[in-house]
Amino acid sequence: MKLFGNPVSRGIVIGEVMRYEPFKAVPSSSRIGEAEVDASLELYDKAIGMAMAELEETRSGLAERAPDKAKILAAHAEMLSDPVINDEVRRAVRSDLIPADAALAMVFDKYSDLLGKSKNAAMRERASDLQDVKNRILRCWAGRREKNLSLLDRPVIVVCGDLYPSDTVSLDRNNVLGIIARTGGSTSHTAIIARGYEIPAVLGVPDCMERLNDGDIVVLDAENGEVVIAPDDEERAACEVRASQVVTELREMEQWRCVKPVTRDGRRIWVGMNIADINDEELEHAAYSDGSGLFRTEFVHICRAGMPSEDEQYRIYRRALEAFGGKPVLMRTVDIGGDKQMERFGLPKEDNPFLGLRGLRLCFAQPELFAAQIRAALRASVHGDLRIMLPMVGSMEEIERAGAFITEQGALLDARGMDWNREVEIGIMIEIPSMALIADMAARKVDFASIGTNDLCQYLNAADRLNSAVESCYQEYHPAMFRIIGNVARAFAAAGKSVSICGEMAGDPLAIPALIGLGIEKLSMNAASIAQAKRVICGLDMSAVSELAREVQNLETASEVRELLQSFAASRAKRGGKAQA
Repeated sequence: MKLFGNPVSRGIVIGEVMRYEPFKAVPSSSRIGEAEVDASLELYDKAIGMAMAELEETRSGLAERAPDKAKILAAHAEMLSDPVINDEVRRAVRSDLIPADAALAMVFDKYSDLLGKSKNAAMRERASDLQDVKNRILRCWAGRREKNLSLLDRPVIVVCGDLYPSDTVSLDRNNVLGIIARTGGSTSHTAIIARGYEIPAVLGVPDCMERLNDGDIVVLDAENGEVVIAPDDEERAACEVRASQVVTELREMEQWRCVKPVTRDGRRIWVGMNIADINDEELEHAAYSDGSGLFRTEFVHICRAGMPSEDEQYRIYRRALEAFGGKPVLMRTVDIGGDKQMERFGLPKEDNPFLGLRGLRLCFAQPELFAAQIRAALRASVHGDLRIMLPMVGSMEEIERAGAFITEQGALLDARGMDWNREVEIGIMIEIPSMALIADMAARKVDFASIGTNDLCQYLNAADRLNSAVESCYQEYHPAMFRIIGNVARAFAAAGKSVSICGEMAGDPLAIPALIGLGIEKLSMNAASIAQAKRVICGLDMSAVSELAREVQNLETASEVRELLQSFAASRAKRGGKAQA
């Protein structure tokens, strides 16, 4: 039996299924009789014991490789055994005859609400920790084992509805063989992470959670978008042969990683690397890039249970700059919201969060958050070529307001006697069509721009990129995409300013020739795409890509554009060529 979906990250693997879905706690709603009090409290004590054992096991596993996360779990253990909370839960059970699971939910929520209203940022952070501890106890109460993607005891293929950023930041790359998800397209967070981690993935498999169970053996074919359930011997053998072929192809591709990306007629193209949370595994690829065209700083927050302080952010940004050794690092300010929701930010429930309080809008709404990040960035700027990039900019007024805010934070650092680079460049993400259409005005106000094609495409096509029902409407090859990118490139070139692309299109081997033909000479992508992108670039010549760019803008449909790009790629592939250092 086979299931089908969208292949978003290459590879073919065979392995055991592990279903992964966040536990949703539903505390008891009915009351209990006096005769049931002791039994309910016994269940409560048992749940507390199970939760404590889990925390200790996970904490010890993280002690060496992730000491910061281990400290967080140690703090959770303290909350778990807090005598004030435990006494209050027991009193509620005995005096109000409330089941212990409902009582603990009530008490934890009360203290979480109180902390969430505190004027002290550190105290507000404890609110989300309390919620984590509450949910852990309730899961243990329900008899559900923890499924933690950061600590897996064996290699598995993860099957899920979707993966959130908080699920993937600490994902155990060595034991996640592949990912199968009910939802998601090529630009979803799960797809981006899978490609960055080089994990085979097939998304948009509608019935995967209904058809697949823990322990099932499947073939995940992320070349063709197939999932083979309970493969027979013949299917297993075919899988092994094709998997070996794919591994060989990818190894051959790696020879291009160290090559300078120069077209056949001598045009040097800047190839950068998108980065998120800063760790050795991610930064080891810095040497093969021209810098970072997108530093997703929101992952500095997502990776931690609490809000990172100014000093902690400074150290992280400094480490990133030093890793790139003087190469440019375009630090995007926190882009929480949209598909990256976090309870601690107190975001309102929105029908369409992609059109709501996110990116720069959120930074304006929470100036303390924005101020700490800007000060940390400015302090780090003396350690390399740091450039600040503002996301979700929709108007000239927002550019002016952000510029004034950054100036204020610089003045505060001056008052503290702290050093910072006063020539730091300030740029914007162009992802809202309104800004793309007045790119000439923006180019006069900012030092640079980067086009975020993932969001630009969804706003231009009015199609939520996470909604599988309108997936066919999310057309990254729509002729309008190429027209609007060309408009931005011309506007910034006329002003003598640089413009890059940092969305998934930047690493798309079909799109790269047309983008360069439109005047884009800076591309930033996940590390796994760098080798292939360089190979494509080295096979191009400017006259051919310029003509290609003119053609794609004059076609009527996305399918026609795709066919043209595929034809162009096939003609270049016939030339062959070897990597030259």
